[in-house]
Parts: sequence; structure tokens; C-alpha cells
Amino acid sequence: MAEDSFLDRMLSHLRSSCKYYTGYPKDLGPSRIIPFTSERQFVQLLHEGRPVVVAFTIKCTYAKHLDSVLEEAAATFYPHIKFVRVECPKYPGFCIARSRNEYPFIEVFHSPEQTMNQGKAVDPNITKYSVKVLPYNYDQSVYGFREYFKKHNFKFSETN
Repeated sequence: MAEDSFLDRMLSHLRSSCKYYTGYPKDLGPSRIIPFTSERQFVQLLHEGRPVVVAFTIKCTYAKHLDSVLEEAAATFYPHIKFVRVECPKYPGFCIARSRNEYPFIEVFHSPEQTMNQGKAVDPNITKYSVKVLPYNYDQSVYGFREYFKKHNFKFSETN
């Protein structure tokens, strides 16, 4: 029986030891990406107090790659950071409100805070909130998300 070549041994070692090697699919378990169904559901998600990464997508070849990156990132950062996918053709009102015309794109929503009533008297049953929205402009990979979360001081694991 022939021995494995040096290259085979090196690749085997790389696959078993490298944290960021993505040459082979990983078993991520069930999807951790939350599908967007309504603005009400999205607001409830924001009220949990955790950052929410939102991918605004349309059907295109790049969206398939983005989906795999989001799946891996959602599995890695669960439950500290939530990931949501919005299919813009199904929910055009929510996407158009973002005032972007290049798809797909990612934004991070966090820190909902109740705002004070300003101006006109409003219905007492309506509560206004202010949410910080940050554009995501880092590398679209798990490593890119990790660096982005570090820069913006998001808690993404038990240790940080």
C-alpha cells in the first residue's frame, strides 16, 4: 500500500487543525438564519436586545455565496447575534425604505432605545424607538463578521 504524499498529509493536517479553513463544507446543523416575515416580527427580534445582522437579497449568483457565508456566521455567533435574510422581491416596502439600489447588501441593527415624544401629541398606545443602523462593509466571511463585531464592541461570545 502506497504512503500518502507530502501534499496529502499537509492538507489533512490543515483540515483538522485550521480554524478558518473553508475548503470543505462544515456540518452546521439546522439553519440559524431567521427568515423575514413581517416588520412586527423584526421589531420583536430587535426588542430582544441583541444585534441583528440583516441581509437584503435578491435572486442572483452572488446571493448563493452570501447565503453560505451567512449560514456559517449565524451558526458561529448564535445566540449572541441574530441573522435575518430579507428577500426583497417579497418585501419591497421594507427594502425600499433602506434607500439602497445595489443588492445584496448587509446592515446591522442594534440598541433599540425608547425615544421621547417630540412634537405633536400621538396615540398613547404607540411607543417610538430609536435603533442604530450600521452598514456592513467588511469582508463577507465569518472572520470579517468577527472583526466587525470586535470593532463595534458587540458581545459575540461568552468570553468577550
